[in-house]
Amino acid sequence: MNLSATLILAFGMSMDAFAASVGKGAILHKPRFREAFRTGLIFGTIEAITPLIGWGLGLFAGQYITEWDHWVAFGLLLILGARMIVEGLKAPEVEAPKLHRHSFWILAATAVATSLDAMAVGVGLALLQVNIFHTAMAIGLATMIMATLGMMLGRFIGPLLGKRAEVLGGLVLIGIGVNILFEHVGPTLRL
Repeated sequence: MNLSATLILAFGMSMDAFAASVGKGAILHKPRFREAFRTGLIFGTIEAITPLIGWGLGLFAGQYITEWDHWVAFGLLLILGARMIVEGLKAPEVEAPKLHRHSFWILAATAVATSLDAMAVGVGLALLQVNIFHTAMAIGLATMIMATLGMMLGRFIGPLLGKRAEVLGGLVLIGIGVNILFEHVGPTLRL
C-alpha cells in the first residue's frame, strides 16, 4: 500500500472519532486545548491499537471477527448515545456546573466503539502485504489530529446549542452506530 492510500485510509478511519469528539466538545464548558489534546490522544491511541488487534486476529480467524464487529460497535454507540440524550433531556438542576472534562473511561468507551471498524480493517490488512505498524501509526496520528480538532470545534458549537448539545452529541453517536451497522448489514438486505 502506497503513502497516499495509507493517508486516505488513516483519515477515513478518523471520521467517526471526529464526529464523536465534536459532540464531546460541545457538552463541555469551554474545553481548552489541553483537554482537546487529551481526548485526541485517547482516541488516537485506541484507534492505532485496534487495527493491530484486528491484524493479529485476522491472521487466525478473520472471517469470525468481521461477522460481529459492527454489532458490538452499534451496541456500544447506542448505549453511549442514549446516555447522552437522557442527560441532555433531564431538567437542569439549579446552577448545575458544566463539565470541564470527560472521564477517561467515557472517552475510552467512545473511542473503542468508534474504532471497531479499524479492527475490521486490520483483519483485511492481514491478507495484504502491508507494514501494519506504519499503517496503524498513521491511523492513530490522523485520529489524534481529527479528534483534537473535533473537540475544539465542539467548543464553539456547544455555547450555541446549550443543553441541546448533549442531545445532539448522543444523536451523532447513535447515527455513527447505525451507519456502521448499515455498512455491514445493508448490502446483505439488497436483493
